[in-house]
Amino acid sequence: MPTVTEGNPTTISLTLANDRYTVLVGSGMLAATADLIAAHTGIRSRTAAIVTDSIVGPLYAQTVIDSLTAAGIWSCLITVPAGEASKSMAQVTEVCREMLRAGLDRKSFLVALGGGVVGDLAGFAAAIFQRGIPCVQIPTTIVSQVDSSVGGKTGVNTPEGKNLLGAFHQPRLVIADVATLDSLPEREFNEGFAEIIKHAAIRDASLLDLVEAKSSIREHLVELVARNVAIKAAVVEEDERETTGTRALLNFGHTIGHGIEAAGGYGRFLHGEAISLGLVAATRLSVEKSGLDPAAGERILAALTTYGLPTALAEDVPDDAILSAMGRDKKFEAGQIRFVLLKSLGEAFVSDAVTQRELETTLAGLRE
Repeated sequence: MPTVTEGNPTTISLTLANDRYTVLVGSGMLAATADLIAAHTGIRSRTAAIVTDSIVGPLYAQTVIDSLTAAGIWSCLITVPAGEASKSMAQVTEVCREMLRAGLDRKSFLVALGGGVVGDLAGFAAAIFQRGIPCVQIPTTIVSQVDSSVGGKTGVNTPEGKNLLGAFHQPRLVIADVATLDSLPEREFNEGFAEIIKHAAIRDASLLDLVEAKSSIREHLVELVARNVAIKAAVVEEDERETTGTRALLNFGHTIGHGIEAAGGYGRFLHGEAISLGLVAATRLSVEKSGLDPAAGERILAALTTYGLPTALAEDVPDDAILSAMGRDKKFEAGQIRFVLLKSLGEAFVSDAVTQRELETTLAGLRE
């Protein structure tokens, strides 16, 4: 189990087979970025790349640059267009080429400053730049703070599907500064709760108590993020490279959700919105196939609705496009779907008993 040390900031320590790193959850940490890197990693490089996007960069990049500069670390700022479209091999290539043009080398390190797109894209660039350099993740959205910045999965999309090209590359440090969440528009703030509700569904039903108190949720962001990181960290420690099946539980709602996201063209739905629809589908299948109490299922759906997340799919997103994208998903093995279902709130398992026909019926039910 990860070690959780409460304080300011809250510290979650992951211990993996060949790695160990820390996730810091607190408020107002960006100005101390260099000090935190020095205190929690073995990085001693004097050169770094800061990869961010066109929305986050103007808000927070200078604070990080100033911190590094004060510590004697020269950095180059690389800004990619905001949005899922930047998760592409072309953009990874451009990031790496900008690093080369700036004179960075295998002794440099990379700081990923942004949401899930930046974290995945920059983490992948760090994994392949001169065969791998250290990466520090500074996530600035709820999705990235509670989920994607932890665990080492990096990658980009292709027209055929989401995250199909990538590598495992664990960060040396994660700095989850909840003060950055204040700048999120309401839609982007709310979408992160799809991943939080997923964690509650598969591992910690009591987390729903905190989620359901929406009126006071911003007062408890450090606790909320730290509890979710601890859940993600525990799963990653058990199954870092998704070989035993435990880490696959994190895919609850993602099989159909990723298919919907791809069918929408990586722009119509925010990631959390597509995952919300996937959670609805997986919850209904759990009631039908694995004995989930319908009342528990309704509680999940109510939590999604509380944060304005979609629970019904528009008619103009075609089933064949969703099913085609799902068929190329990494969760298929030899053509057989591995689908995560719930036995009860907090207890998930991987099933190979979900048929293609049941998936089609479930998609049809999402339109009602």
